[in-house]
Amino acid sequence: MILAAAILALTPLPRQTVERVYARGLYPIVQPRLTALSNSTPFAWFDALVLLTIGATIALWTVRLRQRKAGIGQTLAGLTVDTLAVGAVLYLWFLGAWGLNYQRQPLREQLEFHEERITRDALRALAARTVDSLNALHHDAHAAGWQDLAATPAALEPAFVHAQRDLALPWLAQAGRPKRTLFNFYFTRVSIDGMTGPFFLETLTNGTLLPFERAATVAHEWSHLAGYADESEANFVGWLVCMRGAAPVQYSGWLSLYGTVVGALPRSDRDILIGRLEEGPRADLRAISERIRRHAVPVASRAGYALYDRFLKANRVEAGVRSYGEVLRLLLGTTFNEDGSPVLRRQG
Repeated sequence: MILAAAILALTPLPRQTVERVYARGLYPIVQPRLTALSNSTPFAWFDALVLLTIGATIALWTVRLRQRKAGIGQTLAGLTVDTLAVGAVLYLWFLGAWGLNYQRQPLREQLEFHEERITRDALRALAARTVDSLNALHHDAHAAGWQDLAATPAALEPAFVHAQRDLALPWLAQAGRPKRTLFNFYFTRVSIDGMTGPFFLETLTNGTLLPFERAATVAHEWSHLAGYADESEANFVGWLVCMRGAAPVQYSGWLSLYGTVVGALPRSDRDILIGRLEEGPRADLRAISERIRRHAVPVASRAGYALYDRFLKANRVEAGVRSYGEVLRLLLGTTFNEDGSPVLRRQG
């Protein structure tokens, strides 16, 4: 198992094979069943697995060291091999349950995507559309009210199904039950809004999220459940999901995109767009900034992002955490139909 895990970690698999055999073969069988199973309880199975693994490893080392019959060197060598075997089992589990999605073919190869569409004028137009949408949707979104976390799936699932059909997926992913996690303290300190538990394919969320952040966060994590491991692709699909929802869901989607798109503009253009933003959306953005400022620890945030950057690069996401911002390339380079669905590339 250790050897198999090492080989798979060091040797990339052919993307076409992963797409055909895993992403469109094995994963559509595993995901609905595993997520439905983890949905059956309110607690995060990811938490239980982490605590159980840590506890079992500590117990193994403690008992073996106390009851050792061989020399200390031989005992430590045996414990090291056993610990590596546990790590290998978890890594193979991670790959089989979800992790191989990192090695599938890029989403842009399935879309009518053209690099020449990515221009400064197109970026300005997207930024203007973002600001105009926030201004137009703010009143209706707040008037409709915000679902609590437990009720978010009911408001979001029809849009999730619609977005998957827009992408012509041959299967439908099971939506995850949004859950709080014992690691919420870590989430808040490093500014993580959500996470997809890769072992049981469940949706974990930051308990401090504001009401108008929840839909976009859950839509992003559900996009991971649909097999889009790359962060830019999950952002893109999550935005598509939000655009198929009611006013509060659409507003949440545009709000999540605002910082990325406006931040990519030159300073002069950025100031003009910010000046067009009305007080309602401004207040919501200030509330998000205040939430992050109140809970996040800058040193922890930098360390957490550095760790996640290494994780992504180890899973062959070359852009690392920068892949979050790569959603702009997908949005700008993709051709859309009049109904808002992306144009798909003809196969063969």
